[in-house]
Amino acid sequence: MQEFDKLKQIIEEVEVDVAKALGGNKAAGTRVRKAMQEVKSVAQDVRKKILETRSAEGAAQS
Repeated sequence: MQEFDKLKQIIEEVEVDVAKALGGNKAAGTRVRKAMQEVKSVAQDVRKKILETRSAEGAAQS
């Protein structure tokens, strides 16, 4: 699933910045917060895709 792969990619890309932010780097903290907003959006896309798949399977079985 393309959406899930994008979610994993975002998490991998922000991993270094999380460590920097925990070390007190304010700019890294800003990048982490921005990435987390993107994670939230992409996670919602994953949820929608799963529901679409489930609904399509239910319709096909009927």
